[in-house]
Amino acid sequence: MLGIWGTFSSVVFYLTLAVGLGGLLGNALVLWHLGFHIKKGPFAVYVLHLAAADFLFLGCQLAFSAVQAALGSEHSLYFAVTFVAFSVGLWLLAAFSAECCLSDLFPACYQGCRPRHTSGVVCGLSWALAPPAVLLTADACGLLRESMRLLACLRYHAASVAGLLALACVAFAAGLVLLVWGACCSQRQRPRFYGAVLGSGLLLLVCGLPYLLCWTLRPYLPSFLLSTFFPLATLLACVHCSGRPLIYFMVGRQPGRREPLRVVLQRSLGEGAQLGAGGVSLPMGRVWGLPWLPPPPIPCQTLQDSTSLPGSLSLGTQRLGAR
Repeated sequence: MLGIWGTFSSVVFYLTLAVGLGGLLGNALVLWHLGFHIKKGPFAVYVLHLAAADFLFLGCQLAFSAVQAALGSEHSLYFAVTFVAFSVGLWLLAAFSAECCLSDLFPACYQGCRPRHTSGVVCGLSWALAPPAVLLTADACGLLRESMRLLACLRYHAASVAGLLALACVAFAAGLVLLVWGACCSQRQRPRFYGAVLGSGLLLLVCGLPYLLCWTLRPYLPSFLLSTFFPLATLLACVHCSGRPLIYFMVGRQPGRREPLRVVLQRSLGEGAQLGAGGVSLPMGRVWGLPWLPPPPIPCQTLQDSTSLPGSLSLGTQRLGAR
């Protein structure tokens, strides 16, 4: 039995390493293209910060896994540090999903009332507020040092869990509302990046929620149950953070065509963003005709023909009157 458990633990450990390395590469490509090759619209700012949070989580995960493989034991700061990056990503995903939902439900109000730098401010607040919320709880519950303050741990932990579960509900509910609204209530074609919102919400529900439950139940689980559940939750969390670049690729690709990654990524964002210097400018969401992109410019010859049209009509009317 111990041999089977040891084999299972080794398989999960190396799968986590493999998924983490692939996710690091994917998020690094997203960071590179969004940071240097694509002009960022409001939604692209969220995607950039989400990729940074996922890259940080996977990097910390691989670093602590290397320490564990070298020393044979888990570092005491392992869970607290990695969960900081995970919680930042959860804050960003909730804000991204909520803003996409509001932009589709109330387009006129969204375009008229939204401040220009909302995305940057929200991302900055996520990076500023998420780490203290996690680290205060970790310190009170004995994850950063040996001593544990029971009453403070219960208070901080309850507040932290309530906030994180609320963010997870916002992210998933926004994707669900977009799905129902697009299928039943709206006749407009959906931009491509709504597929990224739906995919991210589903990925959070399937792969991110176990890691969040592990944080929720850690003070109450016996050590043998925690040692069984935590490696699987960590593997699923790595899948959650590694899968988002694949979602962007699947949403932005066109079947049967081989295109540069930056073109696929730009199309998946669906904002009409433009590539940087030396790149190609693309409309990101559809061919002409959808309401969020302007129509193509009318040629001068067409304008001349249209201006001469009323005169031609009046001349024909005069001829008919003469008859």
